[in-house]
Parts: sequence; structure tokens; C-alpha cells
Amino acid sequence: MEIFHTLLRFLHVTAFAAWFGSVLASIYFLKSIEEKLTGNAINTSEYTSLLQRYIKLETKVADTGFKTVIITGILLAALYHGWTLWVFVKIGLIVLQVALTLGYITRSIRTLSYPCSPANYKRWYRLFTISLTMFALVLTISFFLL
Repeated sequence: MEIFHTLLRFLHVTAFAAWFGSVLASIYFLKSIEEKLTGNAINTSEYTSLLQRYIKLETKVADTGFKTVIITGILLAALYHGWTLWVFVKIGLIVLQVALTLGYITRSIRTLSYPCSPANYKRWYRLFTISLTMFALVLTISFFLL
């Protein structure tokens, strides 16, 4: 039974890393195409299409990581750690992260059209500020308070 616990923890941490990594990769990707989507480039439509394809792929990775974090987290709590206050705090933080992220995407990111001004493009970076702040809170609580 110890091997199952170790495997669950490994999957949980790996899935969290994939979810977190997809956000970091997006920051670098968006930074690399910023100039093409905020300027008067002739091929803006090509980069807009590239961005849309990237978001679809990144969403698959992030969603798979997120779902795996949730499933393994529930199994770890149910089978090994119990439903403590800190488990509920972590669940609350993850729910808050998803709500803030999806709310911001709906309100500020989906309304962007390209080319856009650099000021409007910075909405992407505000999205990552929300995500990375929430990741930091979850990690801080998981590693230092649990």
C-alpha cells in the first residue's frame, strides 16, 4: 500500500508541475510574439492564428494537469491524509485560483483583438500575475504550513 501512496504523491506533484509549467510556458510564448501582435506587422493574422492554436494546446495540458491534481488530491486526502482544515484551505485556494483566472479571461482576455495596443496586451501579464500569485499561495501553504 505504501507504493500506491508514493505513486499518488508523484502523480499529484507531477500534475501540479505540468499545470504550473504550462502557465510559465505561456508567459514566454506570449512575450515572444508580443511585438507581432501589438505592432503594425503585415502578418498579424498569422500570429493571431498561432496564438489561438497555442492556447488550445496549452489548455489541454493545463486542464489535464488540473484534473489530475484534483483527482489525486482527493484520493490522497480520502485514503491517507484525511480531510483536515489545511486540505480544505488548499481546496479553497485552488477553487479561488480557477475562479479568478477564468473570470479574468472572460472579462479581459477574450475581448482582445489583434493587433492591439501594448497597454491592452499587458492584460495577458496581469492574468499570469493572478495565476502565479495563486500558485505561490498554494505552494506556500502546502510546503510550509501543512
